[in-house]
Amino acid sequence: MRNLVFLIISYFLMFSCVQKAYKQTVIYTIEIPDSEGVTSVGIRGNDQPLNWDQDMELKKINNKGFYQVKVTYLTGYKFTEVKFTRNGEYELQNMPNRRIEFNPSGVTQYKAVFNQPLK
Repeated sequence: MRNLVFLIISYFLMFSCVQKAYKQTVIYTIEIPDSEGVTSVGIRGNDQPLNWDQDMELKKINNKGFYQVKVTYLTGYKFTEVKFTRNGEYELQNMPNRRIEFNPSGVTQYKAVFNQPLK
């Protein structure tokens, strides 16, 4: 009897603590005002598929210095944190990461200017 009670309690503890994960897609668009000499634009972040060690490349979408990438997360969180890179160098050095709040619809549009925090 004692073992049965232990098993029931263990079962509820194991499965009641698991957070449900949702698919969240973020379309990141960044403007690089002085894009002369830019060889690469990337993004790094907390949650997979991003990481802090390697850039995910953004593609140039026009000749005005705009770059874009679509990232899909599988997460239980309601936000993520990222920073953009230009030629492998982080923006906003010695400043907080950009915090992106996920839209409840599952698709978030995020627009920013390189090295300028949102107000």
